[in-house]
Amino acid sequence: MSEPLADTKDVCAVLVTFHPDADLPLRLSTISRQVGAVVIVDNGSADIELAMLREIALDPAILLVLNSANLGLASALNIGIARAAALGYSWALLLDQDSHVEGDMVRTLIAVYANFPDKGHLAIIGSGFRERHRRSPKTAKFESCGEEWDEVNTVITSGSLLSLRAHAHIGPFREDFFIDYVDTEYCRRAKASGFRALKTRRPLMSHSIGTPTQHRLLWMKKWTSNHSVDRRYYIARNRTVMLRESGHYRLGLWALVGLLNSWTDYKRIALYEQSKASKIAAVFLGWWDGIHGRMGPRGRQHSRISGSG
Repeated sequence: MSEPLADTKDVCAVLVTFHPDADLPLRLSTISRQVGAVVIVDNGSADIELAMLREIALDPAILLVLNSANLGLASALNIGIARAAALGYSWALLLDQDSHVEGDMVRTLIAVYANFPDKGHLAIIGSGFRERHRRSPKTAKFESCGEEWDEVNTVITSGSLLSLRAHAHIGPFREDFFIDYVDTEYCRRAKASGFRALKTRRPLMSHSIGTPTQHRLLWMKKWTSNHSVDRRYYIARNRTVMLRESGHYRLGLWALVGLLNSWTDYKRIALYEQSKASKIAAVFLGWWDGIHGRMGPRGRQHSRISGSG
């Protein structure tokens, strides 16, 4: 049996913040008028940012949870989802702090749910998105499609409508991953449990993965994400862990595949990004920790292995 979803007020938004910028209240206003309530979970922002969040939370429809330190995206999402469930909601709209959503995002996601025949096995509906630094897709492509969604293996966290009934069965986001691949890992667990994931064909938000820049190499145009040193570590480590746990490789070949994937990162960093040495070192350390199953926040692992902070 599936929980009803007939109105936007059946949805609670869960927004994770970490040093949010001054435009957050404007983005939040577009979100808050589409849902019944908003839970903001902050991961140890600075005092001036906390003052802004406390002012936002004067709105009775907004609940603010302040973590004293950065507990990671997965932990913050789990905290927000638990609060949404405690408030009596059955659906949670998960959002990053920098995503710009469309004014009809939630109604569009509800329409997908209403038209999907297998509601009892629906775990998550992801939002299509435009990457802010790239050319937007042509609208005609989405208008000409038959269905308004695609069934997919994974969706990104931001813009995803999460069934809390399914979440209770699948389990929480994996906190030892800290940040990267928490959405991919969750979706894989969902599918392994017999649940399904959808994604809207129409973009419902503007979102960036990293801070992408385009570069020309001979006649080719290449993009790179310019992720931070820490993010490069988590991407390499958690990707390697997923290869080990879900890749079905024999004779430890998952470790080699992880290294080859890291080599792709090395080339992109070396050719196009700044802080090359520290990022390449972080990718290698992430792969190394991944094959040895060393999880949790990067600082703890790095200090234990290399003796530095």
